[in-house]
Amino acid sequence: MSVLKCEHLSKTYGAGDSLVKALDDVSFSVEKGEFVAVTGTSGSGKSTLLHIIGGVDRPGSGSVYINDTDLHSLTEDALAVFRRRNIGLIYQFYNLIPVLNIDENIILPSLLDGKAKDQNKLDEIVSYLNLNDRRNHLPSELSGGQQQRVSIGRALYTEPMLLLCDEPTGNLDSKAGKEIVNLLKSSNREYGQTVILVTHDESIAKEADRIIRIADGKIISDERGNI
Repeated sequence: MSVLKCEHLSKTYGAGDSLVKALDDVSFSVEKGEFVAVTGTSGSGKSTLLHIIGGVDRPGSGSVYINDTDLHSLTEDALAVFRRRNIGLIYQFYNLIPVLNIDENIILPSLLDGKAKDQNKLDEIVSYLNLNDRRNHLPSELSGGQQQRVSIGRALYTEPMLLLCDEPTGNLDSKAGKEIVNLLKSSNREYGQTVILVTHDESIAKEADRIIRIADGKIISDERGNI
C-alpha cells in the first residue's frame, strides 16, 4: 500500500533570468515500510522535495498524498495538525529545545497535541536510543550524535506515517553518522517505520533499500534492491 504519492510536483524560485526550477514534474510513490534514500548534488532539488512532502513548503503545481490525504489542499492550521500527527521530521541541526531535558524534548510534540505522556512508550524509546543514563540532561550536555538520537526519538514517539530525514548526518563525524544511519535502519526494521532520507553522500544512500537520484529538479534514476 502506498503511504506516499507525489504527482507532477514542480517548484520554481525567482523570475526572469533568475528563475530557478527546483523541481520539474516529479512523480513517485513510496510503500509502507520502505527505506528510501533521495540523493543528488547540492542544488539538485532533493531538500525542496522533502520539505514539500513534509508540508513545510508548498509546490508550485502538483500534489502530495499521504494515506490519500491531499496534503496541500489543507488549510495552514489543518496542515500543522496533520504534520504534527503524521510526519516525523529530522534535520541536520537537531532543533531541540535547550531548556528541556531528553524526556521532555521527546514528548513535547505529543503534549502540544493535547495527548497525555505515555511513560511505557517513552521508556522503550529512550532505552532503544541507548540514552537511559542521559535522560535528565539538557541538549547542551549531550554530544551531537546523542542530540540527533533525541530528535529521532521525538519523531518515533508520535508513531508518524512518514519519517523524513534531511541530511541527518551532515553535522556529525563519520562514527556518529554511521550510528545514526544504523539507528534509522533499525527503526525501519523493528518499528516498520517508513523512512525517506535525503543525503548527498552516496555511501549513506546505499544503506537504503531504494535510491531515488535527482538532478536539476528531475528524477534521473529510481533503483531498488541491492545497489
